Amino acid sequence: MSEQEQEHLTLKWGTLKAWRFNNPEAHKLLAEYDEIGSSASAMMQHDTPRQKEIICELIDLGNFSTVYLDWDDEEVSKEAAKKYVREYGASKRAQAS
Repeated sequence: MSEQEQEHLTLKWGTLKAWRFNNPEAHKLLAEYDEIGSSASAMMQHDTPRQKEIICELIDLGNFSTVYLDWDDEEVSKEAAKKYVREYGASKRAQAS
């Protein structure tokens, strides 16, 4: 498999930025994510709890060992990526309450 065909996932601002999945189950999850709705800009995206769950499921399904965090320019483990997705924006929401 060429490097271009390898699965990967990039996150930015707590949400999906770029990805490649060969797994049919991942494609179903991406379709569900799109059905819920998303912004054309990762910066403006506010994922629902289900969308965050879908991203975490994609992370688990992916045939890769790390996830790229674009804003931080860093590769992180799958567990760290899921924590990033789950916690992104939590401090802002807590301050708003």
